[in-house]
Amino acid sequence: MGSKYLENPATLGEKIRNRRLELHLFQKDVADLMGVTEDSITNWELNRHEPQIEYYPKIIEFLGYFPFDIDTSTLGGKIKRYRYLKGVTQEELARELGVNESTIFHYEKNDTKPFRKTMAKLAPILAMVE
Repeated sequence: MGSKYLENPATLGEKIRNRRLELHLFQKDVADLMGVTEDSITNWELNRHEPQIEYYPKIIEFLGYFPFDIDTSTLGGKIKRYRYLKGVTQEELARELGVNESTIFHYEKNDTKPFRKTMAKLAPILAMVE
């Protein structure tokens, strides 16, 4: 497929590059699809920068699969998967649920469990990633 194609891409940037090469696209084409600059795609592919979470939904769509290794058997993993699918930061989800940003961090680390009221707000989110 070309010398830049990697047989076992490990990083998100490498996965983006491989998909771009499979589709015979230029970085500019992918940048236009993602709504970013060509420099952003270059930096992602060269692992100079990680994409911001707001671009994750478009990246997932572009790749055609969920490229993140997240244990969704845990509450924290389900919350993180939801955030990645929706392109939502911990801060944004915290605001939506009416909790502190650090609370979301601890939910995702599985070292804090939500109170019943918060769990009720999380239920529709969790149903989306089941």
